[in-house]
Amino acid sequence: MAKERGLISPSDFAQLQKYMEYSTKKVSDVLKLFEDGEMAKYVQGDAIGYEGFQQFLKIYLEVDNVPRHLSLALFQSFETGHCLNETNVTKDVVCLNDVSCYFSLLEGGRPEDKLEFTFKLYDTDRNGILDSSEVDKIILQMMRVAEYLDWDVSELRPILQEMMKEIDYDGSGSVSQAEWVRAGATTVPLLVLLGLEMTLKDDGQHMWRPKRFPRPVYCNLCESSIGLGKQGLSCNLCKYTVHDQCAMKALPCEVSTYAKSRKDIGVQSHVWVRGGCESGRCDRCQKKIRIYHSLTGLHCVWCHLEIHDDCLQAVGHECDCGLLRDHILPPSSIYPTAGRGQECLPDFPHASGPDRKNSKTSQKTMDDLNLSTSEALRIDPVPNTHPLLVFVNPKSGGKQGQRVLWKFQYILNPRQVFNLLKDGPEIGLRLFKDVPDSRILVCGGDGTVGWILETIDKANLPVLPPVAVLPLGTGNDLARCLRWGGGYEGQNLAKILKDLEMSKVVHMDRWSVEVIPQQTEEKSDPVPFQIINNYFSIGVDASIAHRFHIMREKYPEKFNSRMKNKLWYFEFATSESIFSTCKKLEESLTVEICGKPLDLSNLSLEGIAVLNIPSMHGGSNLWGDTRRPHGDIYGINQALGATAKVITDPDILKTCVPDLSDKRLEVVGLEGAIEMGQIYTKLKNAGRRLAKCSEITFHTTKTLPMQIDGEPWMQTPCTIKITHKNQMPMLMGPPPRSTNFFGFLS
Repeated sequence: MAKERGLISPSDFAQLQKYMEYSTKKVSDVLKLFEDGEMAKYVQGDAIGYEGFQQFLKIYLEVDNVPRHLSLALFQSFETGHCLNETNVTKDVVCLNDVSCYFSLLEGGRPEDKLEFTFKLYDTDRNGILDSSEVDKIILQMMRVAEYLDWDVSELRPILQEMMKEIDYDGSGSVSQAEWVRAGATTVPLLVLLGLEMTLKDDGQHMWRPKRFPRPVYCNLCESSIGLGKQGLSCNLCKYTVHDQCAMKALPCEVSTYAKSRKDIGVQSHVWVRGGCESGRCDRCQKKIRIYHSLTGLHCVWCHLEIHDDCLQAVGHECDCGLLRDHILPPSSIYPTAGRGQECLPDFPHASGPDRKNSKTSQKTMDDLNLSTSEALRIDPVPNTHPLLVFVNPKSGGKQGQRVLWKFQYILNPRQVFNLLKDGPEIGLRLFKDVPDSRILVCGGDGTVGWILETIDKANLPVLPPVAVLPLGTGNDLARCLRWGGGYEGQNLAKILKDLEMSKVVHMDRWSVEVIPQQTEEKSDPVPFQIINNYFSIGVDASIAHRFHIMREKYPEKFNSRMKNKLWYFEFATSESIFSTCKKLEESLTVEICGKPLDLSNLSLEGIAVLNIPSMHGGSNLWGDTRRPHGDIYGINQALGATAKVITDPDILKTCVPDLSDKRLEVVGLEGAIEMGQIYTKLKNAGRRLAKCSEITFHTTKTLPMQIDGEPWMQTPCTIKITHKNQMPMLMGPPPRSTNFFGFLS
């Protein structure tokens, strides 16, 4: 087991995860360099020393220098006092397999790949089976992972030993790869401790996740206390909760996500699970549910009512899905396509047994099943509801994304909730393509929203569902403009869904970007996007963003809060003002708006921003506020007329208000880096208004920094054409409730 002094702190672990978010390397790729590549010189038997370990981190995390306190703490955490082969090995080394296994568990990937990688890692003699000594090494590794997860490991070893015996299905005394992969689909502690994400199945299997309980909780199986502050396992779907050692004997999950036969269509019943009454009060009689003495009370996994056992008869049989019924697709609304059997559904991965031929065949079967989801199931929603399709990027917003995914899997039908990193958006869009009055909720940053909008474009849906945003990133400019806030900070998701019910549809303009480079010897960076949802800029603003982007990728631990980001941005703006890399920008570019040249001769600019929304860099408004003239009843932009494609008159520009739906862009001039820093830190109101237009073309004569929706790059001389692409229906959140003179909400 790891030495106590070597266990990394929670802050170090968070820092490590930040590095991993920005890395593109896989452990398997790095391991090859140490086995038979340029890093083989650092290997001593099956071990590496501290210098080799630093090289491993440098390559894997793609950084020049990992902070010494972090690399040393990690190295010490792997010092076990022995390695798989101790011949000719010096002291102060760590086992390369332990290091590789640990990092592979933290990175994303398919369960089948992880299981196969782990098996081969510990099958040291390459004979295709794990003998008792190799199994012991796996148990040791899982004990170490459990410690990092902050589990109570005092009674874990015998549980793991018994679990490994059960994996040996044929009782041969060793574990084959087929037995190992089969166990990965059914053995709960193995799934959790190997860092595998539980996948949705509908054959009674729970979706477990480790959870530490801050209040008294009782095991649903043995009904004894799990212990205040102790670790247990909880099902994402039904909140069935057990001790670690009780998981293998747990009753099947009560949640069925679709109707198995036509007689069940349209009729939704309560699904009661004992315990899980977090409010502590009965929704029927309003009296307390005493949860501190034993496993008491019942909760419905669909309407989320919490009641006493004695109140069950008074509640009735039919479930209306409760306060969030407008969003929920009950199982009674989802059914198999006529003429298709259950073998079409992804809930029955029959190829996952020990008799499957190989993992590639198995994965093809799983992929085929996943692709057939939209064809195998049909949705007939409850009348007068707006079924919600939820996409979650679990990496957005640190750990918030993963927590949001878990919460939505419980409060909605899990078939409505998709992990973007694992499933992508296509399967969900196909499943919902014929669902009337549906809505989409994207949980992530601006980049995630852009990904979903682009996928919707390509999906050729008969009706475009409106899109709302739950902001999990750092900038969240689009979410701010749509009144969904600057960042999710653990607010009640049920309240957010109620706000979504009161939202209104707005049609947001989207713009095509065509970059036509000139023939030069210089090479440009790749253009990040071909569509503008938020903004585009050239010059000083993009230069600061480019430096910010490079530094954040190199030292992600220095950019772990909004306040730090603001300070870094201000520092880059200050240094940019000294070097003035974009000074006299008007000498190296020309601008045409709707075919007419924009006169920049009397200006001294270092940047130009083209805005589709009035927010950049986490809330900076480069256009500035506009005061409506007295008596303006119908709106300023309407008074300009629909035919006014180009507006350059300074007096008229003073009264123009940005509009997501007017098929026009706002063009702003930026005088320098100091001005940008002042706008970003709210010390100055805005830049210089240059124009409103429906089409814009830039011609550049030298390499300049540019950015689209916060993604910067360096571009060689080129022509850039920005034209209107289409409009996407978006959901605008309800206006914030104001308070009157006496402090009451109005």
